[in-house]
Amino acid sequence: MALQALYRKYRPNDWEEVVGQDHVIRVLKNAIKSDRLSHAYLFSGPRGTGKTTVARLLARAVNCTDPDLGERPCDRCDICESIKNGRFLDIIEIDAASNTSVDDIRELRDKINFSPSLGRMKVYIIDEVHMLSTAAFNALLKTLEEPPAHAMFILATTELQKIPATVLSRCQHHEFRRFPVREIVGRLTEISNEENFIFEPEALTLIARQSTGAMRDAVTILDQISSTGEPITLKNTQTILGTAANLAVIQMIDALLDRQLKDGMDIIHKALDGGTDARQFARQTVEYLRLLMMSKLGSLEDEDVTEETRAALNQQAARLTIDRILEWIRIFNQAEVNSRLAWYPGLSLELAITEAAAETSRATAVEPEIAVRVAEKKIAKPAMSSMEEIDDADDDDDLLDKQIRGRYQVYIRKGQTPDPSVTKAEIEKVWEEVIQLIKQHDVILAASLKPAKLMGVRNGVLILGFLRETLKNRMESKRKNMVWTSAAISSVLGKPVGVSLVIINDHNPVNMDEKPVVDAAVQLGGKLVEDKEKRKK
Repeated sequence: MALQALYRKYRPNDWEEVVGQDHVIRVLKNAIKSDRLSHAYLFSGPRGTGKTTVARLLARAVNCTDPDLGERPCDRCDICESIKNGRFLDIIEIDAASNTSVDDIRELRDKINFSPSLGRMKVYIIDEVHMLSTAAFNALLKTLEEPPAHAMFILATTELQKIPATVLSRCQHHEFRRFPVREIVGRLTEISNEENFIFEPEALTLIARQSTGAMRDAVTILDQISSTGEPITLKNTQTILGTAANLAVIQMIDALLDRQLKDGMDIIHKALDGGTDARQFARQTVEYLRLLMMSKLGSLEDEDVTEETRAALNQQAARLTIDRILEWIRIFNQAEVNSRLAWYPGLSLELAITEAAAETSRATAVEPEIAVRVAEKKIAKPAMSSMEEIDDADDDDDLLDKQIRGRYQVYIRKGQTPDPSVTKAEIEKVWEEVIQLIKQHDVILAASLKPAKLMGVRNGVLILGFLRETLKNRMESKRKNMVWTSAAISSVLGKPVGVSLVIINDHNPVNMDEKPVVDAAVQLGGKLVEDKEKRKK
């Protein structure tokens, strides 16, 4: 007897065996029970989620002769037996990927008028229907809208966006969803027990994760691993799937946290020399970093991970900021993309870990200095307020002084006077500290300041230049952003500094030799007034 693949052997044979698609099965069963079936159905969803299986069950149900409509398909009547044995000719399955032309559809349209040979309904199951040509779709439209009373169409596709609206409007659409990990693990456990496999639950969980929500893929992977004749252990599964690098990922993150770039590089090289695919390693790193993010946000309970991995995640998350995790995710996600084009597969990983280590070193070097400086400022007289104190609802006069000569607006906390002794060099020296300090309170504001150019300082007012007006407008859309920036610079520098924004382009050049905009500043309780002599010119 020929061997049968597990995914075919354990294909659901009745409605109760279909898992994970209750929202579809409930509607179809009720339609059968009430005898209110549609003439055309469209099943869409990712591969391996049961579209073809449910289409076959529906085709059997409409031809089943059991008097109780709720029991169809009964798997006992002559029709059900003939379908099971492959002798039923009125269920026609068409692979649209191989029959894409208009001639194929015209042939189908010509044959559909013939009455069924055995059953009461002739059912056409067209798989991967999105592969049909435009002309083929057009040829199908009329028949799809008004088929003979004895005919039913069931279309299946993995790419719903490629289905013409004219076809969608003629079908009852059901969307199939990816299976959750727990449901895949449950199904794999049932099959393993039925087949008397010796397995570890962790191994089945890893298979479920690798299948990315496709039940057929998961069962196929189980079939592949069981074919070795050895117990389905986590170690064997990792080796066969090329995912044995999970421990290496944890060790690499530890090396980054300890600022041991050489150790991290050795871990990558050892994994690659052991046969691990560079792209797979990058994907696993991104997935692990995502779990680190979940741990940092307190959402790790919803993730299905082993206790050892959970402990490692919690320990490492305690040593990381959310900003650094996000930066590492970006770095290693880009490494996965770059691995496809690199002539040396490991190069993108080497560059990624080097960049991540450099980012860690910069942050580690800056943060202690910031803490010391901020502490010193608080001991003296704090120049910066909390974000909660700077509210958009407050009066303009309580927050900032602006309207300088119509061209520039200067923002500074009320009661503070820009220190004219401040220089551009002083601010450049502490600018990274300013960004890091703002990050602790507002990540979005810190990111918005990244593209800004330090144009110069005029009598204690820092001129920030932006290449695009949208970036400048985004900064000025909230007044507290501007006041907060001024307060952060003042806090780190120890001197009150105002902030002004300009656009840098050919139509609006910024002349830093121009007479200062704040010559007559803050002699009237922090108000900044117009330079009348300049205005007359």
